[in-house]
Amino acid sequence: MILVEKDLIRRADTKILLFILDGLGGLPHPEAGGKTELEAANTPNFDELAKRSVLGLIIPVAQGVSPGSGPGHMAIFGYDPLKYEVGRGVLESLGVGMELMETDVAARGNFCTLDAEGNIVDRRAGRPSDEEGERVTRKLAEAIREIDGVQIILKHVKGHRFVVVFRGEGLSGQVMETDPQQTGVPPLFPIPQNREAERTARVVWKFIQRAQEVLKDEPKLNGILLRGFSRMPYLQPFGDRYKMRGAAVAAYPMYRGVARVIGMDVLGNPETFEEEVGILKEHWDEYDFFFIHYKYTDEAGEDKDFWRKVREIERADSFVPELLKLKPDVFCVTGDHSTPALLGKHSWHPVPFMIHGPYAGPDDCQKFTEREAKHGYYGRIKATDLMPLLLANAGRTAKYGA
Repeated sequence: MILVEKDLIRRADTKILLFILDGLGGLPHPEAGGKTELEAANTPNFDELAKRSVLGLIIPVAQGVSPGSGPGHMAIFGYDPLKYEVGRGVLESLGVGMELMETDVAARGNFCTLDAEGNIVDRRAGRPSDEEGERVTRKLAEAIREIDGVQIILKHVKGHRFVVVFRGEGLSGQVMETDPQQTGVPPLFPIPQNREAERTARVVWKFIQRAQEVLKDEPKLNGILLRGFSRMPYLQPFGDRYKMRGAAVAAYPMYRGVARVIGMDVLGNPETFEEEVGILKEHWDEYDFFFIHYKYTDEAGEDKDFWRKVREIERADSFVPELLKLKPDVFCVTGDHSTPALLGKHSWHPVPFMIHGPYAGPDDCQKFTEREAKHGYYGRIKATDLMPLLLANAGRTAKYGA
């Protein structure tokens, strides 16, 4: 980023509030007469704000690339996800408060349902309750503590999700995931991507086999799928990079993990978005930059539930007046990636964004939608260019050259 490379970032007495609706972007859907979820939603607050803001579209990673939530958020925070690759395992582990050692390898786990032949029936094991997921994680942790001199540390995340940390010397995160991303087939073998990862892959395979033995009597949570094998990276801390104190408010561990890995403070332990807003208000005077996260749009999109995603967008819209009462100098609304209900998964499609502030526009956009945003003043930009725009609009950048 040129602002960092050329030392063009300056301190200022201004506040930036970044509101991320996970999986915000959508596609025209036949159930809504060819409208996207944003277009079908009744969003008076977003639309009124759009008339007084500047809009555009962001490309999360690169053209044609469907990003995970980790890379999507890293890009928005100005860390090129192609340069700073942070695995999902590390993010989930940090998000639930685990402390990782330099040599640890972390992985994100899903409990799944396997049939008698060992094929996957449900990748999310029927979306169990937090209580059920916690019980089965504890059952695994008590049964499997060590494999071939490698310590096994497990912690429940949410519902069907857990994290596992492999702690020992000579381990590598270069192991392929075991989730085939489809049903009717068995889990994949954890293939090492190089010779240095062969021992790690053997330990992971033994862990999977022992886990299935431990879980064989469970009616639904009787298998595991592992993704995002990774080790802790080093990144320039957010505060040093941008010369401001940054804080994150998020209910879901993965996004708390993203914030922790770049050195943001993670505030509170909210369970709902209402609690997130309360925590934001409580700490408003303490930080310069806030990131607040809304997960539910992405969940609805992944479930292919178009109208539920519409309702979640409408619910997010209802919080806008409350957020604006805090009087941020710059207020930005966007998403980390698109999750169209038409596809039921993350996609490569651009994501709308709008920036509201005293020096931001307005342009001619009348609503906060994909179609309107493509005509916005900022046009189509890389997600890594969003932070420079937020900093500039907040009066936190210096002139380049004489």
